[in-house]
Amino acid sequence: MAKQDKREEIVRAALELIAEHGFHGAPMAMIAERAGVGAGTIYRYFENKDVMIMELFRELEERSYPLIKEGYAPEKPHRERFLHLNTAMIHYFIEYPLDYRFIEQFFNSPYGVAHRRDKLLGTKGGCDVFKELFEEGISQQVMKDFPIAILFDLAFGPILGVARDHILGFIELDDDLIARTVEACWDAVKR
Repeated sequence: MAKQDKREEIVRAALELIAEHGFHGAPMAMIAERAGVGAGTIYRYFENKDVMIMELFRELEERSYPLIKEGYAPEKPHRERFLHLNTAMIHYFIEYPLDYRFIEQFFNSPYGVAHRRDKLLGTKGGCDVFKELFEEGISQQVMKDFPIAILFDLAFGPILGVARDHILGFIELDDDLIARTVEACWDAVKR
């Protein structure tokens, strides 16, 4: 197996096992076994499990943001941009359920709390299209004057919940239901 193939197998195995068992229920030895590599092989690619988790998240961000931003037009009205981003996010989570389950666990862990704090306080770079949209919406009095963290919760909390419920088979999201859900999220943040 080529070096890049080994790394990809390790990443795939880590995503699967973390989705199934959580961060603590997916030890490195189990990831290595699922990937079909020796336990020591993982350490050629990742210094330790913490580094692997942060690297996996970074890779998922790099994969998801271009898909979510595809067709995004910053010159459009706030509502249209908001609807575009949230709709694209739901579609991404539906198409990549392992990514969703990893991201959900990440943001409910100490890793995600630190990452989110850095993003909200502006000390960490990356794709800030959501934060920029909210800040602009508040300043132009298009969105409610809430702290950014509350706008994120009102906008994306329901999106994460319906994506999870679709992935678990509790609901079946179609384009109409997605559009109505995203519109309801807009209603929660608009002025």
